[in-house]
Amino acid sequence: MARTKKTLSNLDVKGTKKQVPDVEIFGNGDLFKLISKASSQKEGWMKSTKGCDLGVGCVIQVTTQQGDNIAEALTYVPGVTIEEEFNTEGICIGRKIVPIVKTSLPWIEKIIAKVKK
Repeated sequence: MARTKKTLSNLDVKGTKKQVPDVEIFGNGDLFKLISKASSQKEGWMKSTKGCDLGVGCVIQVTTQQGDNIAEALTYVPGVTIEEEFNTEGICIGRKIVPIVKTSLPWIEKIIAKVKK
């Protein structure tokens, strides 16, 4: 059976299910959120950055694909979160990695206050 060409334009599980009818997914297929992506179906390459927000930092994954060759790297970045930008219809149109602001982690502030006593 001949392999079909890889679909390089998927952005999330919902889109993947539409474009790849035989895809099988276990667990949360959108655990890592797409932050940026560039690809060329014609030239057969794709580069992407995805992040998994842990609340106190993010695990960042970068992927480069050229034809059948894939390279990936994973790292933890403390003190950052993923910020989403939405259009007027409430659809996410972009994401970026930003520092966690102090007020976004009130539970840590309570712990620090207890330790200081």
